[in-house]
Amino acid sequence: MSRQLTVIGTGVIGNGWIARALAQGWDVVAFDPDPKAPARTRSFIENAWSSLQQLGLADSASQTRLRFVDNIEKAVIGADLIQENVPERLELKREMLATLDAAAEAHVIIGSSTSGFKPSDLQRDCKNAPGRVIVAHPFNPVYLLPLVELVGGDATRTNHTDIAQVLYKDLAMRPLLVRKEIEGHLADRLMEALWREALHLVNDGVATTEEIDAAVVYGCGLRWPLMGTFLTFHLAGGEQGMRHMLEQFGPALKLPWTKLEAPELTDELIDRVVEGCEHQAAGRPVAELDRRRDDFLVELLGLVQKYWPEAEGLKGRI
Repeated sequence: MSRQLTVIGTGVIGNGWIARALAQGWDVVAFDPDPKAPARTRSFIENAWSSLQQLGLADSASQTRLRFVDNIEKAVIGADLIQENVPERLELKREMLATLDAAAEAHVIIGSSTSGFKPSDLQRDCKNAPGRVIVAHPFNPVYLLPLVELVGGDATRTNHTDIAQVLYKDLAMRPLLVRKEIEGHLADRLMEALWREALHLVNDGVATTEEIDAAVVYGCGLRWPLMGTFLTFHLAGGEQGMRHMLEQFGPALKLPWTKLEAPELTDELIDRVVEGCEHQAAGRPVAELDRRRDDFLVELLGLVQKYWPEAEGLKGRI
């Protein structure tokens, strides 16, 4: 029996959800008030499809299983899972989620792709079944990267997150249940710390955007896909592992090596960052860079699964 994903909002993230669901053999119903949305979405999927083919399509996968509707009430009919992707403004998301909660059957999970807001804040105006409104935060490109952070709010119960985990696994995703709601969840808080430090280094003239990216690509970034942060440092301690690493390098954490506050985004800093990125892009359009990134990720996901067999479902069907 096929499942249906309802997608509300078809920007980059919404379209990523659509592409992933189609590749896994789901039906997709989409709603976006922009009349140009259907054409934009189909172009997006066409660009992503070759990478999805490399990753492994479900037998029933088809781009033809997508249809757009012209209102919320039609969009939620028959949904097994609803994914909200409207712009990152709290009041707008609250309004949309309250509308979805009122329109959808009470048992249907409603996931918000928010990268920062807490689920209790998102649930506030939902009157029908607020507990099923949860954070389901993916990572771009959604159709390739398997992580989805699931966060429940005050009204959420274990059965809601249990059902959500099953559904997202059926989309060949790796659900990560976040124990405690916090702004930015887990992964974005880690990425933002690195991002703030990188902006300081550019702002202070220590390095260019290209040099900072090289430091990640050829250094720490090569270790992170397999081991993450803690296991990488565990190995840095030698035979004694993390305990020795903390004894040896722990005192350095007190040194003023990092600047956790974000620098002011002055016109000068913005220009430096933009000019640096444009130099790195070397005139290549974003669609071309997307395909290059996607080809890399397909191969990388295969390597992660080869060396970390516990990472079920990262490449192809679960």
